[in-house]
Amino acid sequence: MHDGRLGALVLAAGKGTRMHSELPKVLQPLLGEPMLWYTYEALLPVVSKESLWTVVGHGSQRVESLFPKFASGFILQEEQLGTGHALQCACPSLRESRISLCLIVNGDAPLLTPQSMEALTRTAVESEAELTFLSLELDDPSGYGRIVRDGQGYVRGIVEDKDIAEDRVRSIREVNAGMYCVNLEAVQPYLDRLSNDNRQGEYYLPELIDLLVADGKRVETVCQGPNPEFLGINTPKDLIHCEAVLQERIVSRLLEQGVIIRNPQQARIGPKVEVQPGADLTGPLELYGACSVAGGCSIESHVWMRDVAMEASCRVRSFSHLEEARIGEGVQVGPYARIRPGTELRTGSRVGNFVEVKKSVVGEKSKVNHLTYIGDTRIGRETNVGAGTITCNYDGRSKHETVIGDRVFIGSNTALVAPVTIGDASLIGAGSTITKDVPQSKLAVGRSKQRNLDLKKAPTQDT
Repeated sequence: MHDGRLGALVLAAGKGTRMHSELPKVLQPLLGEPMLWYTYEALLPVVSKESLWTVVGHGSQRVESLFPKFASGFILQEEQLGTGHALQCACPSLRESRISLCLIVNGDAPLLTPQSMEALTRTAVESEAELTFLSLELDDPSGYGRIVRDGQGYVRGIVEDKDIAEDRVRSIREVNAGMYCVNLEAVQPYLDRLSNDNRQGEYYLPELIDLLVADGKRVETVCQGPNPEFLGINTPKDLIHCEAVLQERIVSRLLEQGVIIRNPQQARIGPKVEVQPGADLTGPLELYGACSVAGGCSIESHVWMRDVAMEASCRVRSFSHLEEARIGEGVQVGPYARIRPGTELRTGSRVGNFVEVKKSVVGEKSKVNHLTYIGDTRIGRETNVGAGTITCNYDGRSKHETVIGDRVFIGSNTALVAPVTIGDASLIGAGSTITKDVPQSKLAVGRSKQRNLDLKKAPTQDT
C-alpha cells in the first residue's frame, strides 16, 4: 500500500510486569522471533520504514540491539505513564513528518496481519473520521476496555476494565482492540486534554474517543467479531495461546503448499523458515530462524534446527541438533548428531550418531559416522573418519586448524593434535596420537609398542 500520507506508531515501551521476566515484553519470543518482529511484519506492507516510529521505554537498549534497522524511528518514553502519554511523547516526531494519517498499534499483538491494517486504514480514509479503531466481540471481555454506545449505535466512549463501576458496563461484550487510525491534525489539540484521573494514574489513549465524541467529531469502528488476531499478550498464558495460533497458521500454510508434516500438532516452525514442496517432516521437531529445507529432504522426529540451509534429498535423523550450518545435497545427519555453527557438510557426506562437528568442512562423500568430535577442521573428498576420533583444536589459549586431505582413512580412537595436516590417500593407525604432519600416501602410527606380560609374573596390587 505505502500511501505517502500514512504512517504508523508502535507502542512498545511497557515492561510487562505480569510476564514475570526482566526481558522487555515486546522481546518475548514466539516460535523463535521477538513478538515486536511480528508487529513490524504486519505493518511494513502497509507503511514505509521511513514512516514507522516505535515508542520504547523499558529495556530500550535491548530493543534497539535487536532491531537496529528501526532505531532511527525510536522515540523514548522515559516514564511509562500510559498509551496516551506515549502518543504525547511521539507527537513532535510525527508533526515533523508529512503524514496525515497514523496507525497506532501495540507491539504486543503478534497475530496482526497486513490485511487487518489495510482494512482499518481503508475505513479511516473512506469515512474521513477523525479517529477510527478496531473492536472485538468476546465471550469473556475481562481485561479489555468496553465500548459504550448510544441508542442509535454510535460510540459514546470506552471504559477501561479496571475503571468499570457498573454491572451494565461490565456485561458489554464489545471491546476495544487497541488499534487506531487517527487524523493527526484533528486529534493533536486533544492530547493536552487527556487526564490521568483514574485508578492507575495514567493517560489512556481511549480517552481521545471520549473527547472527540463530546465535541461532535466523527469516530468510526471496524468490528472484527471474535477474531483473536488483535488480542495482546499480558501473561505467559497469553503468550502460549498466541504462539499456538501462529504455529497452526504456519503449519497449515505449508501443508497447503505441498509439504508433508506428520504429527503436525508438534511441529514448531518459525515464520522465517522456508520449506519447499516435497519435503517430509515428522513432529515433534523445531525449525527456527532462517532455515531453508529443499524438496526431497526428510527430517525425522525430535530434531532442533536454527539457521540451517538444506539442499535437496538430505536426511536428518532423530534427536539431532543443527545450528548455523549448510547441508549439501544428499547428506545424511544423525541420529543423535550435533552440527554447530560454521559447519558445511558437502554433497553426499555423512555424519552419524553421537558425532559433533563445529566450524568445519566435511568434503563430498566423506564419512564421520560414530562417536567423534571434529572442530576447526577441513576434510577433503571420500575420507573416512573412524569411531572415537578427536581433533584436538584447543591448546588452552587458541584454536588451531586440522586439515585432512582426500581419500584419507583415519583409524578408530585417534587424536589429531592441531595444527596438523594429513595428506591425501594417507592412513592413520587406530589408537594413534598424531602431532606432526603426515605426507601424502603414508601410513602413520603414533602409539607405544605393545608388551605382552606373563600373568604369573605380573606385578600385583600388594607389590
